Amino acid sequence: MQIADCTVDTHIHGFCHHQPKKGGCFTTFAEKNMPVDHHSSERLYGLDHLRALAILLVLMYHYRAFKHPAWIDTIGKFGWTGVDLFFVLSGFLISGQLFKEIEKSGSISLKTFFTKRFFRIIPPYCFTLFLYFAFPFFRERESLSSFWKFVTFTQNYGLDVINRGTFSHAWSLCIEEQFYLLLPLMLLIAVKTKVLRYTVFFAVILILFSMTARFTLWENSIVPVLDTEDFWKEWYMKIYYPTHTRLDGLAVGVLVGFFMQYSSRFQRMVHDNGNQLFIFGAVLLGISFRICNDQVSKGASVFGFTCVAFSYGIILMSAVSRSCFLFKSKSYMTAELAGLSYAVYLSHKGMIHMIQYGLDKLGMETSDNICLLICLLGCIAGGLFYRFVIEKPSSKLKYRILSKKSGPN
Repeated sequence: MQIADCTVDTHIHGFCHHQPKKGGCFTTFAEKNMPVDHHSSERLYGLDHLRALAILLVLMYHYRAFKHPAWIDTIGKFGWTGVDLFFVLSGFLISGQLFKEIEKSGSISLKTFFTKRFFRIIPPYCFTLFLYFAFPFFRERESLSSFWKFVTFTQNYGLDVINRGTFSHAWSLCIEEQFYLLLPLMLLIAVKTKVLRYTVFFAVILILFSMTARFTLWENSIVPVLDTEDFWKEWYMKIYYPTHTRLDGLAVGVLVGFFMQYSSRFQRMVHDNGNQLFIFGAVLLGISFRICNDQVSKGASVFGFTCVAFSYGIILMSAVSRSCFLFKSKSYMTAELAGLSYAVYLSHKGMIHMIQYGLDKLGMETSDNICLLICLLGCIAGGLFYRFVIEKPSSKLKYRILSKKSGPN
């Protein structure tokens, strides 16, 4: 799952050091009451921890589809929420960058935004598509969705996970790409029409819309097939994968980003109560897991996703709070894993499949902890390959293009 880099900016700490441009920020903060931000160029270690947690959750959840130790079934049961954590992080970081740009310039440079997103997302994604379509040995299952669905980022609609389950995890990338396409356009329109102040209202509407959509789909599409063999396929296809049913996490992230940019009271609350927020978020997450104990139940389908999103949203608030242990603690391992998370997410199923196939051929056990460790190391090795062969050259080209755009006319 791809999200923006976890680098501290003033919007994350919530301190505006400039006057809002006309037509931009609708709230003026009294600068004399705003502490100086000494961390503007530091990395947000708290968000690194959350990104690392998210990819580990996803790995444990998907590893259940391969030969695995028995404990993976228990630990990995709620690993699907790792995607929801990625959604919350994406909503927060991307919206925060855009809010900061609006605050600084009163507008959004769509060319710059889309250039950055393109070179961060598309090259690794296209390389993964190449592996899946050109080398059947890389596929963890037999059949792929249509190529056009992958290249248009619409694979999450009508996804038959039972019969077209290969590279099925690209569904979340589709949602994020749709989000990256629409959010800057919507915010730009909001700025031009002077309705940016209603962002909170619009975000809440999106959350309620997703809950209502899941309830309606449960009653009309899932209940009729509850006792049939098609139940799982219909549940994934109608409730789990579509964008309009999974807006909770993204909207929660946008809410946090908005308040951190425009509400000084909210900012002070976050920075003064970091550890308390973490405890509250962890307790709420435990309650959410209880609601989602049966992931495909009505309660989990209608309310569970929203509860998980808000839980991770509160934990996210703690991660950016200067008073929280998450913010203060630096870890090389979580920073590296966070940096590799997108590449690992793209390639992990293919890597696990090939490693277990090779170990089987060598007569080695593939359902034990040793194999799990080998697969984990293999996924990290795959992520490093992506980093040095694809992501770094793409990043250099991106900055070259951006520097030309910002150069003299």
